[in-house]
Amino acid sequence: MIFVDNVEINIIAGKGGNGKLSFRHEIYIAKGGPDGGDGGNGGSIIFRASRNQNTLTAFRYQKELKAEDGHPGGTNKKHGKSGQNLIVDVPVGTVISEVNGKILADLVEDEQQAILAKGGNGGYGNAHFISSRRQAPNFAEKGEPGEEKDLRLEIKMIADVGLVGLPNAGKSTFLARVSNATPEIANYPFTTLTPNLGVADIDKKSSLLIADIPGLIEGASEGKGLGHDFLRHIERTKVILHLIDAYNDDIPGSYLTVKNELKAYNSKLAKRKEIIALTKIEGLDIEIINDEINQLKRVVSKSAKIVPISSSSGEGIKDVLYQLQALVLQKEKIAKKKEDKDELPILKIKETKDQWKITKKAGRFVILGESIEKFALKTNYESDEGLTRLRDIMRRKGIMHELRRKKIESGDIIQIGPNPDSYFTY
Repeated sequence: MIFVDNVEINIIAGKGGNGKLSFRHEIYIAKGGPDGGDGGNGGSIIFRASRNQNTLTAFRYQKELKAEDGHPGGTNKKHGKSGQNLIVDVPVGTVISEVNGKILADLVEDEQQAILAKGGNGGYGNAHFISSRRQAPNFAEKGEPGEEKDLRLEIKMIADVGLVGLPNAGKSTFLARVSNATPEIANYPFTTLTPNLGVADIDKKSSLLIADIPGLIEGASEGKGLGHDFLRHIERTKVILHLIDAYNDDIPGSYLTVKNELKAYNSKLAKRKEIIALTKIEGLDIEIINDEINQLKRVVSKSAKIVPISSSSGEGIKDVLYQLQALVLQKEKIAKKKEDKDELPILKIKETKDQWKITKKAGRFVILGESIEKFALKTNYESDEGLTRLRDIMRRKGIMHELRRKKIESGDIIQIGPNPDSYFTY
């Protein structure tokens, strides 16, 4: 399977069904009375995290997702059927954002859901508008359009430990040794072409989820090599295990190359808790190993832990796993305290949906506001009674009063919402 971890798609929620305009007896309108039913709501688009998904490959060729439209209302006050919601399964760890970068959802748990596009409400049929003053309403509402959005989907793997290092540092071999993962292992650069996940059992009660990130090279944060595409996956990891090949000619340089790339990509990554593992020590004299550790100590922080290991012989493996577990538990404890603190209520003044504003643009009076725009979308501008109702709503909201204050004159154009086709004359 091709691993795809970021795509751009377009989603369109279902349109609400139109309300029905009808009377029980078309010939005797006054006696028969209105019986047009309301339209059904359009289906929404819901994204759901699923542990059974591990790639966004399905979206490579399906760039547009659309939910079902609501059905129109019927006679005898029959309500139209609502459109079916579209459930879209994505891998756990998927971040969903608008193309401008604004994050809309971050699905980090299995079965977690988020409504990304809400279906339009169905329009009211004419039976809905009967009153003591209006015995035979001769209009019905149109259904609202569903929300439409251009989205970017991006997988950021969630793991306790992220393995980083230059190509051939021994990441895949380490993962295969400590977990149930079976990554490809060979003696050439860039063996790992996609991130791999494995579960390492520490004891009978605890385990660590470990992610093997493709090897980084100098300039990876600028798009060189393979590492750049997968640097984002390290952002999720709680702890970093930085592996360095003991047979490398420049041990300190190897460490700094990767460290600088992490810093260039995201400054916070350079401060992430880490353990440094000197790999492939089988067959090396203790004097050589100690010398390489001393070389590393000159460039790492004073609190950094350096552990010599051999994935082939198993030397140092248990020790490094226990140290990783201790750091992960410490990270989780800090995160829990922060989470508890963030739960304190923050009171903010929120804008209400009923707010509106009027501007004069290109000879038109343009009215913007969530509530009034919704009413306008449902209005059939070709129906005199429908327009009369819209004007009544504008009068109750104070919009007509404000238009008169702005010196509106008979024949001037009133546009409601950003759509220039949604207008009528004063």
